[in-house]
Amino acid sequence: MDAFTKPIGATATSTTHFPRPTREEAEAAVRTLIAWAGDDPTREGLLETPGRVARAYGEFFAGYEQDAKQTLAKTFKEVGGYDDIVLVKDIPFNSHCEHHMVPFIGKAHIAYLPHDGVVGLSKLARLVEVFARRLQTQENLTAQIIDAINEHLGPRGAAVMLEAEHMCMSMRGVHAHGASTITHRFTGVFAEDRIEQDRFFAMLRR
Repeated sequence: MDAFTKPIGATATSTTHFPRPTREEAEAAVRTLIAWAGDDPTREGLLETPGRVARAYGEFFAGYEQDAKQTLAKTFKEVGGYDDIVLVKDIPFNSHCEHHMVPFIGKAHIAYLPHDGVVGLSKLARLVEVFARRLQTQENLTAQIIDAINEHLGPRGAAVMLEAEHMCMSMRGVHAHGASTITHRFTGVFAEDRIEQDRFFAMLRR
């Protein structure tokens, strides 16, 4: 599926389609950027760089061809009546800032209160990858993750927190090395009950 996500405001799984350039066109664009940066794209060390960059972009932005609904499709109902918080913390991720196309790297913490079964724990990490491997803002990434959980799992409540360092701040501009950006969002019981929010933060500190 050749698709690119809609801007902020789109639903968690909606996409809009644009014509995708050919591999040759993509590699030509890389050669143009190399020349614009001030180097010679025909010199030995750079001859194969356009192809490598195109392949790397295929990996960096693989999320455009992945589907959150499919990732969360399989749930398990035989959980011995368990209905308390399910938390997966410290999920590593890397994404790319949509403003400068440079990485931001961090970790995600996801919790939910099951309603009708649970999803495999690895699927929550895969869900982060679905949206992280796209051009993003951290705020939008946070919203997309929790919206997908609500849409496809229907929990009684969900909580998502992301912590990341943005290379657009540390490598350029203000050069604020080590600065961490934190975003979080609560829905359902977590949004309504401060005690549940406190439990979430307490579990993260353990």
